[in-house]
Amino acid sequence: MLYGYLMPHPPLLVPGIGTGDEIPATRQACEQIASEIQEIAPDTVVIISPHSILYEDYFHIAPGKNARGDFGDFRAPQIKFSIEYDEELAEVIEEIAQEKGLKAGTLGAKQRALDHGVMVPLFFLQSLRILRISLSGLSFLEHYRLGMCISTAAERLGRRIVVVASGDMSHRLSESEPYGFNPAGPEHDALVCDCIREADVERLLSISPNLCELAGECGTRSLIMMLGALDGLQIESCLLSYEGPFGVGYLTAAFCGSKESHSLLPRLQSEKDDRLAKIRETEDEYTRLARMNTEHYVQTGQCIDLPGSLPSEMLIKQAGVFVSIKKQGRLRGCIGTISPVKEHIAREIIENSVSAASRDPRFDPIQADELAELTYSVDVLAPAEPISGLHELDVERYGVIVSCGYRRGLLLPNLEGVDTVEQQIDIARQKAGIGKGERYQLERFEVVRHV
Repeated sequence: MLYGYLMPHPPLLVPGIGTGDEIPATRQACEQIASEIQEIAPDTVVIISPHSILYEDYFHIAPGKNARGDFGDFRAPQIKFSIEYDEELAEVIEEIAQEKGLKAGTLGAKQRALDHGVMVPLFFLQSLRILRISLSGLSFLEHYRLGMCISTAAERLGRRIVVVASGDMSHRLSESEPYGFNPAGPEHDALVCDCIREADVERLLSISPNLCELAGECGTRSLIMMLGALDGLQIESCLLSYEGPFGVGYLTAAFCGSKESHSLLPRLQSEKDDRLAKIRETEDEYTRLARMNTEHYVQTGQCIDLPGSLPSEMLIKQAGVFVSIKKQGRLRGCIGTISPVKEHIAREIIENSVSAASRDPRFDPIQADELAELTYSVDVLAPAEPISGLHELDVERYGVIVSCGYRRGLLLPNLEGVDTVEQQIDIARQKAGIGKGERYQLERFEVVRHV
């Protein structure tokens, strides 16, 4: 039998920072969780924190024998923690992760102090040996797989563990609070609550990463990793509390894996492969060319020869082109040209797909082992036209170019999370390095988006 819990981490729960009465249902649920864990008497509590060291493609496991921390960042340095880490469990998790092809381990840590994602749960759990594991920029499925490594390592060592997923839900539930309101916030939280009530792990893993990003949450991946530790067991779940009085959703829940059941991993992997296969089947000539060239370039360092079956318009017309590459729904690279620099659209796509894959300064170059998980879109730009003001823009129809001298920033139309013209201009302005007080000129353009 294996137990897992979802605990939020608002420092207000800690007396000396708050009173604990600001979110009474959450405090009561955390006290219930602490009581249950005390009865279980685990050898180690594994705490998954979204506020520890975060890497894009690597799960960080806290190194060393022990660690300290305090709430100095929350004006309460007198509230301190000193804990012992389970080094042996960390070592075996790393070994098993490597066996499974996952990048995880204790490398890269520069700051070993405990973060509040760990310390708030620890306030309730008190003096237990723990192991802290961080999230990553990898997919939900990879977080689930690392959770499986945690329980496999505990079984290999004969450890009795409890897994605690630390995390808050949406930070965008209220317009009056610092993070503001986004309708994705309550939608995300309601969906997660439903999944917990029904113990529906598959539905939880199918939540759109874009929805999570718009909701501004920090707990979904923690929850998924914890549920991965329960893979192969029949799961019972109980939603203990949910409240959001300060524009942030605080959700507590308890999970128990008892009888052996089938692993969800084969079906989850098959569903993922099927989704990507359907995308490949429906892509048009523009996105197929971007994908084929990216794959060839990453594997060989060379661009492909032009396919002989391309539509004539791709070989005759000139246009600016943007190539966008995503991995598990998250941007992995995007580069383009505002106006054409090549002899035709096909060459424009080839050149910009290489740039998106290897020259986007926001990302490391794409590696060969990522290619099977990538999706592509190609935006073909119509010529830009000057406009006199915001009233001539529409975020769904028009992209925008903001210019000040030689500085130019562009934003494509119809992007998730960009809901207003003001947002659109502000993002393009910042991309160009144009200050708020500087005068600028606006242009708009239409696109044909190929997916």
